[in-house]
Amino acid sequence: MNARVLVVDDEKLIRWSVGERLDRSGHEVWTAESGERALEMLAECRPDVMLLDVRLGQLDGLETLRRALVSRPDLVVVMMSAHGSIDVAVEAMKHGAVDFLVKPFTLETLDAAVDRAAAAAAVRRQMSSAVELSPGGADALIGDSAALREIREVVTRLASSKTTTVLIEGESGSGKEVVARAIHFGSPRAGKPFLEVNCAALPESLLESELFGHERGAFTDARIQKRGLVELADGGSVMLDEIGDLPAGGQAKLLRLLEAKSFRRVGGVQELYSDTRVIAATNADLERRVADGTFRADLFFRLAVVRIIVPPLRDRRDDVPALAAFFVARYNQETNGSARGISPEAIERLVSYHWPGNVRELRNVIERAFALHPDLDEIRPEHLPPTLHARDPAASPGGHESPLTLEAAERRMIHDALGRAHGNRSQAARLLGVTRDTLRYRLKKFGMG
Repeated sequence: MNARVLVVDDEKLIRWSVGERLDRSGHEVWTAESGERALEMLAECRPDVMLLDVRLGQLDGLETLRRALVSRPDLVVVMMSAHGSIDVAVEAMKHGAVDFLVKPFTLETLDAAVDRAAAAAAVRRQMSSAVELSPGGADALIGDSAALREIREVVTRLASSKTTTVLIEGESGSGKEVVARAIHFGSPRAGKPFLEVNCAALPESLLESELFGHERGAFTDARIQKRGLVELADGGSVMLDEIGDLPAGGQAKLLRLLEAKSFRRVGGVQELYSDTRVIAATNADLERRVADGTFRADLFFRLAVVRIIVPPLRDRRDDVPALAAFFVARYNQETNGSARGISPEAIERLVSYHWPGNVRELRNVIERAFALHPDLDEIRPEHLPPTLHARDPAASPGGHESPLTLEAAERRMIHDALGRAHGNRSQAARLLGVTRDTLRYRLKKFGMG
């Protein structure tokens, strides 16, 4: 990840060598020979990252750090010093530095420190732009991956269409509802209702009534006439989540609505009309359900005029920093918090995790940090749940499968159970069929908690 970097050191050779290395790595580089000049350049070049020497001239590094963060609280600062005492490092961290390089350092160490700082800077930029937490249209889709850019492009194109039916496919928690809302609020229907129903959450007897309404006396408990979501959302959009669980009767009614914009309430004879856009979502393989006869082929093809596939978060890890920054900004606002971002080490943990619970799990991780540490100024590794501290044993750094040993299999089972339980050890122990004490022993044995 490239960044704008300001290198501050009173030794010309160090400024030159560090600058040359970073320039060859693709960063935009400026240099300053003093703290005074560095403060002037903050406004001139607007760096994302500042490499700052502790020992400067009249204005030393620590004072330069303090003044710099007053005018640029989003700036990510890495301190450099040939005098690598713990006291100096602690003092620098207390005043807002994110890292500390002890001279002489290798070029590889420099690269790693700047890469971490650049990632932290990207998160802080995302937080600065996340002031509006419920934007409309494609802007609501947070992320920088190629997949998200493609989805944003499709959503933008759909803005000119009021009626096109959309089918959104993806795992649970991957963000299908966010895409549906982006389609609605980015279209001419934005001023009308956006209503949603989970087709798997209601019994068949109630689902049709929820969607299409019912007449008084249509069934035992129908004491009054009820208007359904399709009728209430006239002019707007209805999202049908888990569309694969819509029963056969509801499928037939939905097909008629899509074809003729007409429907009847349950128990009714009057033909009603509704100009409602239908956005369907599913985590099931609808084509397989069509093949086995549990889902109507004609309805599938009518729903899938535009198909949007939302990849799981593990397949678009480039989106993790931006999403994490968005949730930090969100919980800052909801809790009146003042977290300025996420440390580079914590970002590395977030990006390397495999996210079985997708975006919903990432949101829960950030919410947990705020709930357990209400006064945090930055999310650091110790604020993350145990699941994010365990190395994923399924793959080696080169991306190849690691040897299948009993220990590796046991680590993976524990890792997955903690992921499914969102870090709750008692629940994870129940999933594994062991006692909480046994799980605690295994976590300690494998260095996982």
